[in-house]
Amino acid sequence: SMEEEAAVLSPRANATECNIGSNWTGSPVCWLQVSGGGPEIVIVPVLFGLIFLLGTVGNTLVLVVLGRIRSGGRPSRSATNIFILNLSVADFSFLLFCVPFQATIYSLPEWVFGAFFCKWVHYLAMATMLVSIFTLVAMSVDRYIAVVHAKRSPCIRSKRNASLGVGIIWLLSLLIAIPVAQHQALMSGHQQAPNSSFCWEQWADDSAAKQSYKVTILMVGYLLPLVLITCCYAKVLYHLHKKVKNISKKSERSKKKTAQTVLLVVAVFLISWLPHHIITMWAEFGQFPLNNISFTFRIISHCLAYGNSCINPIIYAFLSENFRKACRQVFTCKIFLLLTQQLTLIHHAKGILNHSLMQQ
Repeated sequence: SMEEEAAVLSPRANATECNIGSNWTGSPVCWLQVSGGGPEIVIVPVLFGLIFLLGTVGNTLVLVVLGRIRSGGRPSRSATNIFILNLSVADFSFLLFCVPFQATIYSLPEWVFGAFFCKWVHYLAMATMLVSIFTLVAMSVDRYIAVVHAKRSPCIRSKRNASLGVGIIWLLSLLIAIPVAQHQALMSGHQQAPNSSFCWEQWADDSAAKQSYKVTILMVGYLLPLVLITCCYAKVLYHLHKKVKNISKKSERSKKKTAQTVLLVVAVFLISWLPHHIITMWAEFGQFPLNNISFTFRIISHCLAYGNSCINPIIYAFLSENFRKACRQVFTCKIFLLLTQQLTLIHHAKGILNHSLMQQ
């Protein structure tokens, strides 16, 4: 979960002093040492900045294109578009609440955004992370119904049901993330840094409740979605394999492409979130060391988790032929509109010029 990410893993930190045990948010000693001016102060914000830019461009493009498509198309399309639209909103929000703030944690010696942002940034980061993951699950169930239960599909996969699903996803995510808002607090007055403020988790020495929450997030935010996504797509592939008996070269290619996309979807989800959850569990149930290797692993875990929100628009939107077609339509119209406006202005300017010359 993203609320643990206030942990600063400095490669220069003293391992015995800065080991992260039950208090995952680390010691202020680590914070002071990280402000000493190591390469991560520049490298991490630049790296996060590139991820943020890529994710923002990709997700904004999806929002622009799908926002302009009129829902007069096939009903099956509109349900899929609602999920893709929601995924882009969640991914964009997740990047917005995570990346800029996380970059400052690596580059500044203290939390500079105040108590309100300390609580709500972490809460919304967790909520939007869950919305993104639950939407991926909903999309895999949507695909399963469309392919395996094709006859009942139009009835189940209605626009109304998709919108209802999105509403439930947001409600569930906002409810599951509540403990983050309850236990994230701005702390100051530490003996090592009396004038500095830190955004930390405070569980009032109730490690059992904290551990239960972390395990719950691992289950509902990673393991269960992974099982559901894998099962749905496995059934889709099995159904396609069983159904397509008259193998023509075209259907063989189509089947191969579907299998590759399915494999890509599962692999991306598995790899993107695995390091993050390994670190969370390691920190909660063991002693997470602080050295160059663990620091690098931590940075990689951030990049992969954020990278998932950049890759989602590519997998779910740009790999779709219909989306690419819609994208071309939207941007061809835009270019055409701009050209028309420019030509009208030139024509108008010419008219004014001719009129003034005639008067002379």
